[in-house]
Amino acid sequence: MVWPRPMRWLRRAGQFFFSLSFSSLTRRIVSLNLAGLIALVASILYLSQFRAGLIDARAQSLLVQAEIIAGAIAASATVETNSITVDPERLLDLKPGESYGPSDEYAVLNFPINPERVAPVLRRLISPTKTRARIYDRDGVLILDSRSLYGRGDVMRFDLPPPTNEKPGFAERTMIAIRTWLNRGDLPLYHELGPENGNGYQEVGQALKGQKGSMVRITDRGEVIVSVSVPVQRFRAVHGALMLSTQGDDIDQMVTAERLAILKVGGVAAAVMMVLSLLLASTIAGPVRRLADSAERVRRRIKTRVKIPDFTGRRDEIGHLSGALREMTEALYNRIEAIERFAADVSHELKNPLTSLRSAVETLPLAKNERSRARLLEVIEHDVKRLDRLISDISDASRLDAELQRQDAAPVNLRRLLTTLTSVANETRLGDNVAVEVRFEGAAGDSFQVPGHDSRLGQVIANLLSNAQSFSSAGGKVRIVCRRRKNQIEIVVDDDGPGIRPDALEKIFERFYTDRPHQGFGQNSGLGLSISKQIIEAHGGKIWAENRPGPVDAEGEPTVLGARFVVRLPAS
Repeated sequence: MVWPRPMRWLRRAGQFFFSLSFSSLTRRIVSLNLAGLIALVASILYLSQFRAGLIDARAQSLLVQAEIIAGAIAASATVETNSITVDPERLLDLKPGESYGPSDEYAVLNFPINPERVAPVLRRLISPTKTRARIYDRDGVLILDSRSLYGRGDVMRFDLPPPTNEKPGFAERTMIAIRTWLNRGDLPLYHELGPENGNGYQEVGQALKGQKGSMVRITDRGEVIVSVSVPVQRFRAVHGALMLSTQGDDIDQMVTAERLAILKVGGVAAAVMMVLSLLLASTIAGPVRRLADSAERVRRRIKTRVKIPDFTGRRDEIGHLSGALREMTEALYNRIEAIERFAADVSHELKNPLTSLRSAVETLPLAKNERSRARLLEVIEHDVKRLDRLISDISDASRLDAELQRQDAAPVNLRRLLTTLTSVANETRLGDNVAVEVRFEGAAGDSFQVPGHDSRLGQVIANLLSNAQSFSSAGGKVRIVCRRRKNQIEIVVDDDGPGIRPDALEKIFERFYTDRPHQGFGQNSGLGLSISKQIIEAHGGKIWAENRPGPVDAEGEPTVLGARFVVRLPAS
């Protein structure tokens, strides 16, 4: 199926975003960033402080407006009567200079509010505003409602209740529920009271008692209603109460406008956050996924080398992880190759004595005399000992790494260790009677301690002493010098032997390599120095061999006084 070009682009984009979102790390980065942004936007959308300040400001403005309107009503909207009631008997009791008539206070107290005079004043004052005005008399009965005011030529309009069988849709119900949840708080519910029950409004009851009052309520549609009430009074006489209230969506429109603006900004911020999160995830999750795939290939493919991606140029944790995995993989392959070489070397070394032993065993029945039979038995005994020595050294070399990793390093006192080994070597001298001496260079208080395993370090020193004694001539001497070099301790073993051939200074540390012309074949397995190097490197040290230079001969070449083995270990 051939996709159209726009569809192909959409398909590729979908595959790209799916590959990014497939990573758990990518999902976590995007989710956490968006969660923080959503929490911020939600807290701003609540707008509690803005809404409370808006309600307070609206209530204050309504109070000022109500006081102005109430003053205008009290000044021009009371009933004036043409009849004056005078008591004749009271006139006879008047003294000179006194007068008698209805006082203004008495007249005002008895004058009710005239709706015909209030309506034009209320219409002119309320029309420019978006408020609803209601006037109640002293008994709490509704006199005028700004919704029912009409002038000459106006068409009368009454708001009819919604049909009982018509219900709001799902979207409208959802918006009402959200708005009610955001606005409700602890606000009381607003109810429209009848015209004769004005005292049911708390603020109207306070106004009829001569006090200003205000209330904030919420309708069943989640709309906030702010209402204030002030007394209509003249000469401290309360004629009624004026109640001003906001329209249903007056405050909500302003809050909704702010919320929409915040939603727009939040949408833009969310888009930017998504792009930045995906870019961040691509720089983290992508390299980690490639490293994980390479590690999986390393686990599945043992024979071929798998190249780990190189991110070491990055100066962050991904770069450190890449470098560590590359070094670990390289060490793993080196170890595998070393094991393969070790197995091949073991197989080769074991074949020689086995071949010799097999030939001797097959030839033994064909021996013609006792002398030949005895010689064949000597060969068999020699090969058996050689096999036993090889197997012991191979077993020791194979379990060395595991043993060093299992055991915890402890401080090793080299002064005590070298002194003990020197005493043992002098007590069990070889046939050539080669003595061993040890010397410690440095201050008296110097500490010759290294972290490690005393048994294995003792094995290295014992092996070096044994080699030095075996190569030294009769009456010779083996010298051990132990000195401190800054944060390292150096051990030098010198002998008086023939030295080491220059081309063999590195080979002597290889497995199964022997170069002992003065000894018979098969007397040494060739694993001693290899095991010693393995032990020293496991302790974080170095070991190497060199020749002791002597005086220059007649041809101008320096002579060799013997071999020297140098061991350096990190000090405690």
